[in-house]
Amino acid sequence: MFGTLSYNKQKMIIIVSFLTIPLLLLATFTYYPALKLIYYSFTNWDGYSPEKPWVGLANYREVFSNPDIFKVFTHNFAYFAMGIIQNIVAIYFAVVLNSKLKGKNAFRILLFLPYIMNGVAVAFMFGYVFDTTNGSLNMFLNSIGLTGLGQTSWLGTEGLVNYSLASTGFWRFMGYNMVIYIASLQAIPNDIYEASKIDGAGPFQTLWRITLPNMKPVIQLNLFLTVTGALEVFDLPFVLTKGGPAGASETYVQKVVDTAFAYSNYGLASAMSIILLFFVVIVLLIQQLVLSRGGDK
Repeated sequence: MFGTLSYNKQKMIIIVSFLTIPLLLLATFTYYPALKLIYYSFTNWDGYSPEKPWVGLANYREVFSNPDIFKVFTHNFAYFAMGIIQNIVAIYFAVVLNSKLKGKNAFRILLFLPYIMNGVAVAFMFGYVFDTTNGSLNMFLNSIGLTGLGQTSWLGTEGLVNYSLASTGFWRFMGYNMVIYIASLQAIPNDIYEASKIDGAGPFQTLWRITLPNMKPVIQLNLFLTVTGALEVFDLPFVLTKGGPAGASETYVQKVVDTAFAYSNYGLASAMSIILLFFVVIVLLIQQLVLSRGGDK
């Protein structure tokens, strides 16, 4: 069969053959569910009834007109702020551990280890850390004389709960970002640093003028993951606080899950999911516009 076909046709058949199964799996488990989600967002489906009453844009109007839904986005700000700090600290450790430091591989492993832990296990572990009565954090604060802070309810105070939860994500993901930044640093040619030394550049000038500009694509990627991760937080508040106290730590994804499974309103939950997707796309476009300004034309 192949002997009668030209080389280009044989190559095309082989390429299509290898791509068929991955594309079929992608269509089955990604695109088809996405299309169904869009369809459900225009219905008033309860999740189990065979009838799916068509309501048009009513679900979307409900999302934008209900302040209780959009208010939970303010809870995600703590995760965004902590994510920015996390990236700054990760860059710092990446620069330090990419230098000629004794035992740097051991430090890299120690900082990366939290990332490989299960998210639910991490949440339960920090539940003991933040416990008001017997938590290790309050015990430490009391031991160093900060008895005022040592009685704080870190997960029970509205102004603190989201930052306490976000600090857990900081501890878990900082090492992962650090490893990515180290890989980016190792891709920068040493000739550039040698030339900067000859020109008399100091450490800060080298970092600002050479290191960070060459890391820009990786920084953009990590910032995108940070922002989308901040918008899609679910496991930490779900395990540790169940959205409390008084809904102060409830995130948007928690709201979506509760709408679908607790209130059996799959149509509204689907609309909320689509809106979250659009938010992520808009944030990505804004980030690309801001970070690409002044870059290569």
